[in-house]
Amino acid sequence: MSIIKGDKTIRTVNGITPKEEQRIIDFLQGAVYCWCKNRKDEWFSLRELMGGDNFYWESTPLEPLYTKHKAVGATDPVKSAGKDCGWLLKKVIIRDSRDFETDKFEMTRKYKWK
Repeated sequence: MSIIKGDKTIRTVNGITPKEEQRIIDFLQGAVYCWCKNRKDEWFSLRELMGGDNFYWESTPLEPLYTKHKAVGATDPVKSAGKDCGWLLKKVIIRDSRDFETDKFEMTRKYKWK
């Protein structure tokens, strides 16, 4: 388990299978490893890992999050999927063997490898 300084609250993400959740967690863990290797001293959030140029989630393990919210008629399925994915990212960080700091900047949860 990671030693995380800051908020350690995690929420359950419903509406996806355990296999889908594990695939998402594995995918996000890889993204975190890449970030920490290449940008060790920089804060990151889900937006830096899976937003911007990486916003297109089709054919990735993240797609079921969007599909779930679209199927139930969410007003903004992209935003809702992003929130779910943010909770799963936080779970990845908490389970990681490395130490991270966390804080909230402008309503966005950010992390930094210590």
